[in-house]
Amino acid sequence: MKIEVEPDDDAVARKAAAIFAAEARAAVPARGRFIVAVSGGRTPWLMLRAFANEQLSWESVHVVQVDERAAPDGAPERNLTHLRENLLDHAPLLRDHIHAMPVESHDLNRAAQQYAETLQIVAGSPPVLDLVHLGLGADGHSASLVAGDPVLDVIDADVAITNPYQGRRRMTLTFPIINRSRRVLWLVTGREKAGMLVRLRDGDPSIPASRVCQDQALVLADRAAAEKLGTSPKLETQK
Repeated sequence: MKIEVEPDDDAVARKAAAIFAAEARAAVPARGRFIVAVSGGRTPWLMLRAFANEQLSWESVHVVQVDERAAPDGAPERNLTHLRENLLDHAPLLRDHIHAMPVESHDLNRAAQQYAETLQIVAGSPPVLDLVHLGLGADGHSASLVAGDPVLDVIDADVAITNPYQGRRRMTLTFPIINRSRRVLWLVTGREKAGMLVRLRDGDPSIPASRVCQDQALVLADRAAAEKLGTSPKLETQK
């Protein structure tokens, strides 16, 4: 796993937006479209605002969700709300190219199956995403893959429903589709993530995030999150 350290979360967001754009410019001529999966969080919303300013073949860009809370449409805790505010409202992205997780359904398990079918339409069967963006929780979770939840062991579905976590059930991509992706980009910011970033780097099997394959992974961290990493041949610090 390669780790690049930026001065702060704004710099992480700008670098991530540039990587998103570079991946899009490579994917569209090669495969006709760019399919990116996005997680939530403050730094990702900064990233999406920067990404929206890029000159791209936006008609060929598709955005899917890594995870989403089961909450009403427009709720501030919904990742979709921030996707709309920070990307769709600022970029010429086709509205039907943001593929929202159907978490308002009364039958969430059926809705997860429907979203898996949507991913097959967009990204093939089995779906292969060009880029998956992930965050790292201070408890070692990523996406909505939380320690102790049965979804950690799902191997026969690309989308699943979690038990309640911080007051909400969630719809989440599972490890099979994340690990099938062409590239994984982690954004890790904040001093509270420093210890967990070391465990992720070291492949600590006790944390869910370590189940994500590292072969095609890049971590962008700010200095606060990277303060316990020490030195490593795979660690690059930006001035």
